[in-house]
Amino acid sequence: MNLFSKKIGTNFTDVIRCDEPDYLIWKWRPDGRRLGESRRENSIRWGSSLRVRDGEVAVFVYSRDDGSNQDYIVGPADVSLKTDNLPVLSSIIGLAYAGGTPFQAEVYFINLARIIQVKFGVPYFDVYDPRFEDFGVPVAVRGTISFQIGNFSEFVRLHRLTDFSVEDFQSQIKDATARYVKDIVANAPAAHGIPIVQLESKLSEINDTIEYDLKQRLSEDFGVIVSGVDIGAIEIDKSSDGYHQLMSVTKELSAATARAEAEAKVRDIATKQEAEAEHYRETLRIQREEMQYAQHKQTQTANFGAYQVETQGEVGIAGAQALGQMGKNSAGHVNAGGGIGIDPIGMATGMAVGEAVGKNIAKVLNCALSDAERTISPMAPPPISTVSYYVAVNEKATGPYDFSALEAMAASGALQGSTLVWKQGMSDWERADAIEEISKLPGLNIPPIPTGK
Repeated sequence: MNLFSKKIGTNFTDVIRCDEPDYLIWKWRPDGRRLGESRRENSIRWGSSLRVRDGEVAVFVYSRDDGSNQDYIVGPADVSLKTDNLPVLSSIIGLAYAGGTPFQAEVYFINLARIIQVKFGVPYFDVYDPRFEDFGVPVAVRGTISFQIGNFSEFVRLHRLTDFSVEDFQSQIKDATARYVKDIVANAPAAHGIPIVQLESKLSEINDTIEYDLKQRLSEDFGVIVSGVDIGAIEIDKSSDGYHQLMSVTKELSAATARAEAEAKVRDIATKQEAEAEHYRETLRIQREEMQYAQHKQTQTANFGAYQVETQGEVGIAGAQALGQMGKNSAGHVNAGGGIGIDPIGMATGMAVGEAVGKNIAKVLNCALSDAERTISPMAPPPISTVSYYVAVNEKATGPYDFSALEAMAASGALQGSTLVWKQGMSDWERADAIEEISKLPGLNIPPIPTGK
């Protein structure tokens, strides 16, 4: 379908392209046309060629009955302006001008590859520490922001291409960046827990926060992509009264905090030492009880014969008492008349108990005689003499302990070479490692573990 009423020769066609070496927004005009000369500066002939390089987008802006409209041709592209091979332009030709030629449209080229750098600076402004809100400290910020056009349709919606100025656009970006940076730095102490006096040393952390925030805000406000933010310096006015006042109260707070931490550490050490001392006392108590119990058992074992005689004697006495009690109560008494009573049950019981008692007493006597014979016999070995030592614990004498107990104490660490000991016959207390029979105990001569390794 031919949308034009007459044909135009190739001599009247245009080449729509941008040959500018460095640009951000550039408007195309036919050869020989000047800005504002006439309506013909926007006249595009049928069959003209359109060339869009990689990294560019061509924007056709035209009028319709319902208002202005835009169509976008993203490079690379090299086509002739015909509806059959460039359907996006059919609405420009068919709807706007009903097939007339040339058709009217403004053509803009947007450079998507150009990265613009803008330096910005935020003059001194007061920053407050949330802990000391009475002292404002002057802070200044300097840096550079790099950006490029990303979402071109959003960029066209936010900006008028007709009177677009790169200088004005850069100024807008600069002002917005300074405003956002000031807001982030002012809130850094409260939002990120960064003390004011440490703002200069936290430059990298603050830079990351600013870059993240600017990417979001400038994309929404200007339709650009922020490729980098470089905060060159954060300067604190250290000659200001606010800085000196803040440093004074900060030092006082730091000193008070250090004192509190030191006192807490001392309390912790004292508590730990008391717990260890209590544990040590409890360990010694258990060891004493175990040694006393062992000595008691040794005594019982050594005197087991006498204990057996005593127990059997008690059994015989108990049996005799039971026999007497039965006779006293006249259990099983039978009256034979004439005041003569016969107690057959008591007689039988007496015989049985008497027999048991007799056997028990005989057994006791046999054991006693056997013990006497062993005692008198020249072949019996003499009793083992036990040497006991007293041990100094916390400057107090404990014991006495025999060698088995001393060996257990040496193994547990309660008895060491430097521990003082004493026994009957010694003139004074001496170190355990100075006594030959004690110094040979296992575990006593283990060297101490060196410290600091």
